[in-house]
Amino acid sequence: MDLNAGPKLIPSPAVAALIVTDDGRYLLQHRDDFPRIFFPGFWGLFGGAVEPGEKVHDTLHRELAEELGFTPRGARHFATTILDFGFGGYGPMPRHFFEVAIAPEDVDTMVLGEGQGLGLVAGPDVLTMPNVVPYDATAVWQHMTRHRY
Repeated sequence: MDLNAGPKLIPSPAVAALIVTDDGRYLLQHRDDFPRIFFPGFWGLFGGAVEPGEKVHDTLHRELAEELGFTPRGARHFATTILDFGFGGYGPMPRHFFEVAIAPEDVDTMVLGEGQGLGLVAGPDVLTMPNVVPYDATAVWQHMTRHRY
């Protein structure tokens, strides 16, 4: 795989949803295989770029509506990771993670609007899957171990 092939990637602030069931399974998106997106073909959390002037909570709701036809009953800010793209001239970019609790049957009402597929995956299995977006895997690990802090 040539990681330098394809169009120029432009980072931006983003949100991601840690959509989790009470038994510790996380809803993951099998990302599209488009070279113009970060981590094409990988598994990751649902979410996306914050539009100019948009509040991150609004971005979360917009992205979940676009990607899953889903409106969460509640969303709680969990953590923010800063990815520094200064080497490319863009500077630090925040990725805001929100916890969204669901019942397993909620997945049956969701309609995939973006990506190749979706699946509920046990937290420990997320960490051993190949091709998981690295910063999303880190957020899942932080979420799984949050009670240790």
